[in-house]
Amino acid sequence: MSKVVGAATELDASLEKYRVELTGYCYRMLGSAFEAEDAVQDTMVRAWRSYEKFEGRSSLRSWLYRIATNVCLDMLNAGNRRARPMDLTASTPLAQAALTPRADNVWLEPIPDARVLPAVSGPEEAAVAKESVRLAFVAALQQLPAKQRAVLILREVLAWKASEVAELLGTTVASVNSALQRARATLAERPADDSATSDPLDEDQRKLLDRYVKAFEGYDMAALTALLHEDAVMTMPPFDLWLRGPRDITGFMSTMGAPCAGSRLLPVAANGTPGFAQYKPDPDNGGYMPWAIQVIEISEGRVAGFHCFLDTQRWFPLFRVPLHLDA
Repeated sequence: MSKVVGAATELDASLEKYRVELTGYCYRMLGSAFEAEDAVQDTMVRAWRSYEKFEGRSSLRSWLYRIATNVCLDMLNAGNRRARPMDLTASTPLAQAALTPRADNVWLEPIPDARVLPAVSGPEEAAVAKESVRLAFVAALQQLPAKQRAVLILREVLAWKASEVAELLGTTVASVNSALQRARATLAERPADDSATSDPLDEDQRKLLDRYVKAFEGYDMAALTALLHEDAVMTMPPFDLWLRGPRDITGFMSTMGAPCAGSRLLPVAANGTPGFAQYKPDPDNGGYMPWAIQVIEISEGRVAGFHCFLDTQRWFPLFRVPLHLDA
């Protein structure tokens, strides 16, 4: 009996080693933090149940990726493609701003870095891993057919050989190369995204974020305007409204968003970029109530976007931040 328990424990440990990188893979495929974790859990269960049939012709890692790919492809058969508000509608002028929610399964979701970014050997690998979970990149992936998506992630993000991807997908090297070429062509048609942050943040980026926190917590619209890129965007899923430009963004914050005055921000790491858990004053209980997870994008020394995910009952536990702050 002890041998059986020992073998099970050893298998659990062997599988768990790959949980973070598999979650990153499934997140890039599915665009949803919760669906990615469900997919990985399903992968682990399938691996456990069929481990006796695993003959070792490939590595355990390759075998797990094959299972995870099949799980994701099954989930994607429903045809759902997650998106950001700017992928669905044109920006809204402030004068026409209205908060219209859409279903949760429409939206590309944020995810904590710790859930999807495994420890890697070098800075170049780390940079690629972070770039490939940024909201803009994952949103672009959602425009690809599911198998092209898998090929692009395996080849360009995870640096698998074409022959390895062909074996995993049960196809030919020529087919893999063709799918990769088509995927690259599709992504090349999308507007360039030049937002980027250093890893770790450089001094200028840290100072920019410090100024952003001071301006936001002080609700100083003049100071915030000075920090925003001229093409900055603000999104607020589950609402499909999005705003472009400092004037409309700060105008919204001063009117419809005025109850956020006096907010507090706690730093989080989301999608390979800086982020904050935003709390606004709680008039009923005192202190501060959760309001949004903000994912911040930086370009050319300014804030190019802040994406506010408002479903606090989902996001705050995921990011392991409290659901209330004392005064």
